[in-house]
Amino acid sequence: MTAPPDDCLARNEWICGAYLSTRRQVLLDAVVQHLQLTVLSVLIGLVIAMPLAVLARRWSWAAGPVLAATTILYTIPSLAMFSLLLPLYGLSATLVVAGLVLYSLTLLVRNILAGLRAVPEETRQAARGLGYGPIRLLLTVELPLALPAAMAGLRIATVSAVSLVTVGAIVGFGGLGNLIYAGMNTYFKAQVLTASVLCVLIAVAADLLLLGVQWLITPWARTGRARVPPRRGRVPMRATGAKAGRS
Repeated sequence: MTAPPDDCLARNEWICGAYLSTRRQVLLDAVVQHLQLTVLSVLIGLVIAMPLAVLARRWSWAAGPVLAATTILYTIPSLAMFSLLLPLYGLSATLVVAGLVLYSLTLLVRNILAGLRAVPEETRQAARGLGYGPIRLLLTVELPLALPAAMAGLRIATVSAVSLVTVGAIVGFGGLGNLIYAGMNTYFKAQVLTASVLCVLIAVAADLLLLGVQWLITPWARTGRARVPPRRGRVPMRATGAKAGRS
C-alpha cells in the first residue's frame, strides 16, 4: 500500500501553507491587478455619475431617462456586457474597466441623487438668501449634505466591483479571478480557496476603509454627537425660511 505524499500540494488539499509560500509572487500580482481594476473602474464611475446625478436633480425631466438608462445597463449579464464591449476594446484590461464602470453607474447615480434630493429646501433657500450662486450652493451646501447617501452608494459599488472583477478572467484580466478560473479548470483546491478568500478580504477591507472615510468627513451624521454651530459665513444645516429672509 502506497503511503500518502507528505506535501499538501501533492495531496491537493484545500488549505495548504506550501501553496502560499511557493506562489507568493503570483498571488501578489493577482491582488495588485484586482485592486487596480477595482479602484480605476469605481473612480471613473464616480466621475461620470456625479454630473449625471446633478443634472437629474437640477432638471426633473432628466431624472427618468438617466435612472432608466443606468438601470438597463445594470440588468445586462456580465458575460453579455463584456461580449458587447469586445468589438470596442478587444481583449484588454480596458474592456473589464469599461464594463465595471457601466455597472457602477446605477448604484452611484441613484444614491447621489437620493442624497441631493434629501437636502432640506429651507437650507437651499437660506443659502440663496446669503447670496450663494448655483455652483457655490452645490459645492458647499448640497454635496456635503448628500455625502452620507453618496458614500453608501460608493461602498456598495466598490464591493460589487471587487466581485465583478473576477469575471474579467474570461479575457485574461480578472485579478484573483484568473487564479480562481484556472484552479477550477485543474481542480487545484488550494488555489481556488486562497484566491476566493483574498477576494472576500479585499471586499471587507474596502468597505471598512470607505466606512471610516465616511465617518471622518461627515461628523454631523455621527449618532449622539452634539450639533456643532456653523462657522461664520456658512449656511446653517437647519436654517428656516424666515431666518433666510432676514439675512
